[in-house]
Amino acid sequence: MNLLSTLAKSQSQFFNLMRIAIFIVMVWIGGLKVFQYEADGIVPFVANSPLMSFFYNNPSEYKDHKNKEGEVVEENIKWNIQNGTYIFSYVLGGVIIIIGLLTLFGVFNARVGLIGGLLTAGMALVTLTFLITTPETWVPDLGSATHGFPYLSGAGRLVIKDVIMMAGGLLCASDCAKRILSQRN
Repeated sequence: MNLLSTLAKSQSQFFNLMRIAIFIVMVWIGGLKVFQYEADGIVPFVANSPLMSFFYNNPSEYKDHKNKEGEVVEENIKWNIQNGTYIFSYVLGGVIIIIGLLTLFGVFNARVGLIGGLLTAGMALVTLTFLITTPETWVPDLGSATHGFPYLSGAGRLVIKDVIMMAGGLLCASDCAKRILSQRN
């Protein structure tokens, strides 16, 4: 019973732990967006997204200019520069870091945290649409019977985890909303 009681009494601290966890993930992932390999890695997601493809100059050509993770092919890098890949990645990284900071600041300010939590959930929802729009999220048909839905590729496994980010963002937002309402009363 002591464990149950301790867990029940610690709920507000667990909300803060969730805020810190979201902050760590957002700052790390957002910070990596300044590196060529990370910017190259998001190209299939952005290029196939009806919500984001307009950020690129030539989204339909991305398959001809893909760098494998860690690969440096000058011709592909030049294409990505012309495509707007790196500029978009830098801006996206900055936005992700800001969302992480807003969520973290919910520890101190419920209004700021509410915005951060909602933006975290919204960003995760947009990311989850990649499961529908990005062919690379599913195992390709290369002769195995295990391809297509429900067989997630590495990219798909990365994306599906955003269900947790969405839930975490909504939990943080709901805690902040509760705190705002209690301050009004």
